[in-house]
Amino acid sequence: MEAIQAIADKHGLKVIYDVAHSFGVKVNGISIFEYGDISSLSFHATKLFHAVEGGAVITKSTEFTRKLSLLRNFGHAGPYDFEGMGINGKNSEFHAVIGLLVLPHISEILSNRKEQTERYKKPMKGLELIYPNGDHIEDYNYSYFPIIFQSEAIFEACVEILESNGIGSRRYFMPGLNTFDYTSGDCPISEEISKKILCLPLYDKLKPEEQRMSASLLLLGQNNPAS
Repeated sequence: MEAIQAIADKHGLKVIYDVAHSFGVKVNGISIFEYGDISSLSFHATKLFHAVEGGAVITKSTEFTRKLSLLRNFGHAGPYDFEGMGINGKNSEFHAVIGLLVLPHISEILSNRKEQTERYKKPMKGLELIYPNGDHIEDYNYSYFPIIFQSEAIFEACVEILESNGIGSRRYFMPGLNTFDYTSGDCPISEEISKKILCLPLYDKLKPEEQRMSASLLLLGQNNPAS
């Protein structure tokens, strides 16, 4: 992150981080939200900390703070004064209440997810998978448990066998953002990974036996890939 910032500073560029999943994470003892010029995070219901919908934008720049304030409130700079275009990007009181109700339970949620993540790893030792190792990240938040398969054929077989046994999973990172019509760029590594990455269930009440069952089904899928 420091290297990216140094390059940006050298060329007079601004760095905007999408840290939607990273609530509570620190890198080198510093909140991940402090890196870059702007960081954006999500409060959607699928996130670790949520308010059902909404999100936040964090910046240390007074200039950006003012611009963002205008953008989220129709461009209002005063009762009858407008500066540019804006949207209605404000959270409602209802969403704020949900967030305040969730916040006191964050430590317990983090602890449960860490335990569940470790429980997934043990029965998966016989699987040829890659999954994240957050041991080197301070305050890793265990938001998701994504796994990368060795091939797309194995991926498809595993998804099919999970679904047929009533286990929900999600292809969070498919398709790659660079493939959308409003972006551009050749990202062969991320495109390849997006074809064979899957997020397994990870939620507060997930039971150990359910995790073991998921691992057993994945082993069946790995040994019987789609033709």
